[in-house]
Amino acid sequence: MRVILVAGTTKTAAIEGISAAGATSRLLMHTPSADAEIISYGLPIQAPVTPISPSGCPTPAVITRAIRERIGFDLTIIDAGLARPTGAPTVSVGARPGRDIRESEPVPTAPELFINAREFGQSLPDDQIVIGETIPGGTTTALAVCRALGVDVPTSSSIPTNPLRLKQNVTDKALSTAGISPGQFAHNPKHAIRAVGDPVLAVAAGTTVGAIESNTDVILGGGTQLLTVAALVRHAGVSERATLATTSYLAADVTGLNETATALNLDLIVTNPEFGAHDVDAGPLSEYANGVAKEGAGMGGALALIAEADRLNEVIPAVQHVLNRIEQQQSHENTVTYTDTKSP
Repeated sequence: MRVILVAGTTKTAAIEGISAAGATSRLLMHTPSADAEIISYGLPIQAPVTPISPSGCPTPAVITRAIRERIGFDLTIIDAGLARPTGAPTVSVGARPGRDIRESEPVPTAPELFINAREFGQSLPDDQIVIGETIPGGTTTALAVCRALGVDVPTSSSIPTNPLRLKQNVTDKALSTAGISPGQFAHNPKHAIRAVGDPVLAVAAGTTVGAIESNTDVILGGGTQLLTVAALVRHAGVSERATLATTSYLAADVTGLNETATALNLDLIVTNPEFGAHDVDAGPLSEYANGVAKEGAGMGGALALIAEADRLNEVIPAVQHVLNRIEQQQSHENTVTYTDTKSP
């Protein structure tokens, strides 16, 4: 089994109010690089920060890493426009950081990225893969792309109160700048991403298309951004069935998840790690049950894998082990306020 983490950035994350209070755009740009290192090595290596929320909720990358330590899986990280260096080994598809979607063509190379990622997906030797993502600001760009495609996909957030009105205003401005109307880029996913998207969407969708074309089973491990990836794949003309694996926290945050998955020809797996169970000492992980983070960095896919192995009860102690390791290493270093390896 291989987990593929598509890691990148968009300057959309720097819009005031898009990210939760306490974070700065400078620190947010380190989040995907840190997530890649945590999943690769179990702690940050080169990134100067560890993504943690104001309430102490750790990045989903910690959960994905903990599961990797328990059940083992191959890992590939694709550099889909990282704004800061990472010490993790990465595959390059020629991506650059995405611009603010209110600017003209925030991802001018989206068609080329899609093609390069498709070729990469076709080259994979695996029978089954999980595709996850990490990109601050990603659910806002995903919303804009869905509007350009003319599809209705729910929008989640990594903070308890989803700033949906702000996201809608940003996407209105993005479509206005691009000079397009909702649905104008139906069946033209590459141009939808180029006009109002982010590089992670281009790379994740291209990789998914290539993998499916080479008869690899694909699990989209994530939330509404991965639903957007599925929509892009369908609008690229690929109709073969795939799976969306997500968390109970994401499922509780959005309405119509089952209906959307069905419309996109996706099997749906929802895993509850019980971080908020009354009889379990989950420590900072209990913040997930309070509406923080919810999903991201392949967490939903990794949880589905360990649940399939009937070892879900090992997740909390495994995560605590990873957190203790990181705390020992970085007890005197700065932490970044984790607002969204996946959103808003």
